[in-house]
Amino acid sequence: MNLALFDLDNTLLSGDSDFEWAQFLIEQGVLDREIQEARNQRFYQQYQEGTLDIGEFLDFQLQPLAAHPRERLDAWHRDFMARRILPMIGAPARQLVGRHLERGDLTAIVTATNAFVTGPIAREFAIPHLIATIPAQEQGQFTGDVRGHPSFQGGKITRVEAWLESLGLCWGSFTDSWFYSDSHNDLPLLERVSHPVAVDPDPTLRRRAEKENWQILSLR
Repeated sequence: MNLALFDLDNTLLSGDSDFEWAQFLIEQGVLDREIQEARNQRFYQQYQEGTLDIGEFLDFQLQPLAAHPRERLDAWHRDFMARRILPMIGAPARQLVGRHLERGDLTAIVTATNAFVTGPIAREFAIPHLIATIPAQEQGQFTGDVRGHPSFQGGKITRVEAWLESLGLCWGSFTDSWFYSDSHNDLPLLERVSHPVAVDPDPTLRRRAEKENWQILSLR
């Protein structure tokens, strides 16, 4: 059995679903443009620089979910998928995922973006498993808090290993394992698999991939 793990933002997607969700809410008038757009840009820059405070960011990301009924959030997300996400899914990304699925590999998206935003995207790719940051809920409504460990940087390994354990598996269960990512933030998990793949990588990841002779590919 083989294992195929995929980062989502700027990897399978030609953009960042986290960033785009906040921008979408700003366009809908849900978030204040003057205040929130600058914060969204700042968090995105910090992520790219590797200096993101994940707690501060998740507070920004999850508070809007707690402020609105789930039915309204779901309606917004359907519009968000059509207008923002589907245009960011290219044929090469679908084909890459399809090859792993056809081979019968155990596949999952592993992303720091929260599961509300990314769940429908994973289903669009027909990827059966999603390891994402989990927004806490009470009686079907989001609270604005995080449940469990965020799926970010080294936390991705923690979450992947817990998921594998829940399936009665471990790293040694697989003949080969892949992780596809664009970001140096994902170096801990890239170093853990037998086949790390840099997808349209940022400069830091590209340098590391070239040094280690990792595969580099483009899905654009």
